[in-house]
Amino acid sequence: MKIITLFFGITTDLVGATQLEIKVDENTSVQHFKSLIKEKYPTLENINSYAIAVNESYATEALILKEGDTVAIIPPVSGG
Repeated sequence: MKIITLFFGITTDLVGATQLEIKVDENTSVQHFKSLIKEKYPTLENINSYAIAVNESYATEALILKEGDTVAIIPPVSGG
């Protein structure tokens, strides 16, 4: 199934895109998705942590993704 993946902040630079369509198996959890995305884009290992939002709501790692979901990868934000 296809998942739209949005990248923000430094993750945009690490994967070279702001949005990608990524194919995953049915019944893929957010936790498994995170493993898949790091495998496909190993440069994401350069950041310690990031939040995942699914359809504009922060998601737990147990959440099962559905066809057409929009997953946002949100890195830590700092500023001053």
